[in-house]
Amino acid sequence: MMIHKILNKISTTIQDIQHSVYLKVCVDNGLKLGKNVVVRNNVSFGSEPFLVEIGDETRIASGVTFVTHSGATTNIRKLDGYDQIRNFGRIKVGKNCAIGSNSVILQDVEIGDNCVLGANSVLSESMLEHTVYAGNPAKYVCEIEDYADVLKRTTINYPKELEKDRKTLNKWLKNNLPEKFKTAK
Repeated sequence: MMIHKILNKISTTIQDIQHSVYLKVCVDNGLKLGKNVVVRNNVSFGSEPFLVEIGDETRIASGVTFVTHSGATTNIRKLDGYDQIRNFGRIKVGKNCAIGSNSVILQDVEIGDNCVLGANSVLSESMLEHTVYAGNPAKYVCEIEDYADVLKRTTINYPKELEKDRKTLNKWLKNNLPEKFKTAK
């Protein structure tokens, strides 16, 4: 068991180093990151990170992909009459946004301030500020306040001082989180 923990720690450390280097390279290539932006591992800013701008306090979950061009144009250019096709676009994410795991954000899209994009979404249209979108293709779900009200109703109460030590918080959750599940529809 101890060898597994050691190997896991080594693997995680290598992934974190790779992520840090990748993020630094993207910033050096023009990626604009606001203050206190959190970018989890395995996020891709594509081959044109200089076309992506992320606002302050935004959180990007693992596996998110920013697509600033259509790769299909290479194939389309092989067709008669389409040799001049080129497709690039900017992506702008506002302040205080949350982008769910494994989402894809396509070119020419702007996400307003205080937005949530659900996990596994494909966003091909812009989002107005204070909105929640989800799905493939991503569509409007609700206003951010409506989503916040749902989260408020389902909040788990635990001693907040446990947040200072994640290991202790995890132990508390394991031992005290009730086994309740959403009902099937």
